[in-house]
Amino acid sequence: MGKEKAGPLTPKAIANRIKAKGLQKLRWYCQMCQKQCRDENGFKCHTMSESHQRQLLLLAEDVDKYMDSFSREFQDEFLKLLKRQFGTRRVRANQVYQDYISDRHHTHMNATQWETLTDFVKWLGKEGHCKVDQTEKGWFIQYIDRDPETIERQKAAEAKEKMELDDDERQAKLLERQIERERARKVDEPEALFTELKRENEEEKVTFAMPASRKKDPVSGPSGIGQSRTVGLQNPLAAATSTQKDRKTESEKARNGLKRKSALEEIMETEEQKKMKSSHKENWIVKGIIVKVVTKKLGERYYKKKGVIQDVQNLFVAVIKMLDSGDMIKVDQEHLETVIPALGKTVMVVNGVYRGSAASLVSLNEKSFSVTVELSKGPNRGKRIDKIAYEDICKLDT
Repeated sequence: MGKEKAGPLTPKAIANRIKAKGLQKLRWYCQMCQKQCRDENGFKCHTMSESHQRQLLLLAEDVDKYMDSFSREFQDEFLKLLKRQFGTRRVRANQVYQDYISDRHHTHMNATQWETLTDFVKWLGKEGHCKVDQTEKGWFIQYIDRDPETIERQKAAEAKEKMELDDDERQAKLLERQIERERARKVDEPEALFTELKRENEEEKVTFAMPASRKKDPVSGPSGIGQSRTVGLQNPLAAATSTQKDRKTESEKARNGLKRKSALEEIMETEEQKKMKSSHKENWIVKGIIVKVVTKKLGERYYKKKGVIQDVQNLFVAVIKMLDSGDMIKVDQEHLETVIPALGKTVMVVNGVYRGSAASLVSLNEKSFSVTVELSKGPNRGKRIDKIAYEDICKLDT
């Protein structure tokens, strides 16, 4: 008779369970049989067992099928842990991996298509599951939440924020509508012309009538009764001369182009600047513009190279077709910058009030890092916009 197996409550069985609780070496784990051996001898005995040989025969029939299955399980469990435990916070990849392998029944990496954790992290960034970046402390990842419920909550929050406009914003919108109506009304009105004051006859004399105001000055008469006489209270000649000088000054100002801005124009300019500032958004990448890659993390092959955005994912991730090589890459908005073309070329306004509008580049101001554009489409066609920052426009692929 063979040796009987120890019962579950015997000291030997309890010792075996205590030993099996801790993590063992990965080299002594069989993923096909999902069995962890304690040492090299145990793993050798397992590989010679009949059950292990049957599992190897199943694996030999379709290796790719089993490897894809294990890779998919590893990826799903890893991302589930990352989302549940860390959310969308930036965290070290190795920290997440250590938490993942603390479960002794996890899918081991040696059964997947990735040989190292670095390869797996790069693959997550390439597929758009996470934002990845490498530092001196190692690889860091940040989960990108594309859950439909989360996106709906974000949209609902944005809609609620739009509805909760305060009184100042409502007043500003009302004033803006009034300004637009006033501007439309004054389009057809002729502009006032100022001319120099001239007299047709230079020898004509100017005559002035004495004012009718009176001041009593008592004088003695024959009868001893007080009488009165009129005394002038103004200098009409000085007043007329002052009026003529004022008119001459106004005409000189008109000739020299020193016309002041009206109060309405100043209000319109102030409101335009406020509107430009309040309408800025964090995301600016749009489909069809030419951008420049400004990160070295993708290699020197793409650094400082230009490409056309083919698609935008999750508002901040761009799918770019490189102009020189034709490669398709996926890059985060943080690693891109706008491209400013030559004067007269077509650009797109990517941020601000006129976001999404096509325009032509009129001029550049290098001191203020701004440009002037002229809108080429839409209801504001022909309108010129000044002082637009470099990062708010981008070259359009035409």
